[in-house]
Amino acid sequence: MFRRFTDHPAQVNETYLQHMGAAFSFGGRMLVGALACFVHGFCPWLCLTRGSDTIRSLHHRMVSHRVVQPARAASAAAVAAND
Repeated sequence: MFRRFTDHPAQVNETYLQHMGAAFSFGGRMLVGALACFVHGFCPWLCLTRGSDTIRSLHHRMVSHRVVQPARAASAAAVAAND
């Protein structure tokens, strides 16, 4: 059970707590971007690019700066079988 908390963070070279911090950071930025989209929906002259800027920024941060290690085939099969 403990491996469920550590396997994925290890694949992206993070500890569990580092990964939680990164996920919370992404989630917070997504919430702010979503709020800006709602504001823009009501008042089209406000928050003109905040939603798309947030998406671009998060995509760049996630895809361009993360080193992913390949998953171990045995652990991936074991986790999939237990789900």
